[in-house]
Amino acid sequence: MNPLYNSNEADRDKLLNLLAERAYINGDFQLSSGKRSHHYVNCKPVSLSGIGLSLLSRLLLEEVDKDSHTVAGLTLGADPLVSGVALTGSVSERPIDALIVRKEPKGHGTSAWLEGPLPPKGSLVTVLEDVVTTGDSSLKAVNKLQEAGFVVNKIVSIVDRQEGGSANIQKAGLKLVSLYMLEQIAKRSKEISK
Repeated sequence: MNPLYNSNEADRDKLLNLLAERAYINGDFQLSSGKRSHHYVNCKPVSLSGIGLSLLSRLLLEEVDKDSHTVAGLTLGADPLVSGVALTGSVSERPIDALIVRKEPKGHGTSAWLEGPLPPKGSLVTVLEDVVTTGDSSLKAVNKLQEAGFVVNKIVSIVDRQEGGSANIQKAGLKLVSLYMLEQIAKRSKEISK
């Protein structure tokens, strides 16, 4: 791999700071799952920034299955992630394509659930996710990919909120790898705000 695109501990620390500063808020929030939480994480201010996407793409690519032809994820959170990983892969001598999984089938034309260059049936695909809470959105993406004839063994997320998503993903026979746990981001946010 091109050393220019390899990540290191300094990159991990820089990305942790970005997530703590731009993606994390402590307060009282209702999550999409309906649960209430003191922690809110929205990775888009990081994944849609140049430096954030650059760091994320390198770190995520390192966790993608080596035999994966493609990375995929549910729109909207995974859109910059799959695009960034595909671009980083192409310039680091590890070609990999990207697919976006729709939340609803396309309303016209082919009524497709998947957007992007489709690999051959039976190909290994790694699913990318920004934040895992219950794991439902990741598993929806996995189901649509499996229905299309692809194999998924692994989900790679930026943040595991540590609220049961990992267990749900394991019950589905999949592996979850997260770059960070929510507690790491919350702790770093507290350190930065002192």
